Amino acid sequence: MKSNGEGSGVQVKTEFCPIVEAIRQIGGEWNMIVVRYLLDKPMGFNEILRNAKGMNSKTLSRVLKNLQGRSIVDRKIVSTQPFSVEYSLTEKGAALHTIMDELKRWGEVWVLSQGKQGTGPLITD
Repeated sequence: MKSNGEGSGVQVKTEFCPIVEAIRQIGGEWNMIVVRYLLDKPMGFNEILRNAKGMNSKTLSRVLKNLQGRSIVDRKIVSTQPFSVEYSLTEKGAALHTIMDELKRWGEVWVLSQGKQGTGPLITD
C-alpha cells in the first residue's frame, strides 16, 4: 500500500483486487440484467429488449457490444433471410450463474423481504 501523497495518512491499496476487476469486467446495471436473461436461454435482440424493462434499443446494442468485447456474450447469425441474430453466454458468461444465484438470494432477503418493490419483472426459477 502507498499513501495518497497528500499527507492525510490515507492508505490506498495498489495491489490487484479480484472483486474490483470482476466488477470492471462485468460492468454496470444493464450488463448484469442482460446476463441474467441470457442465463435462461439464448435470445434475439428484440426478446432481450422485451424482457429488460426500461432499456432502449440503443442502450441494449451498446451493452451487447460491450459484453461481446469482454467475451461474456456470443453473437450468432441464425438466418440471413430474414436477418436474425441470437445472443448467448460464452463459457465465461455462463460462469456468472453462481454469482447471479447469490444476488437473487440477497435480493430476496434484503429487498423483497423488506417490502420494497423492484422496477422489473419478478424472476423465478
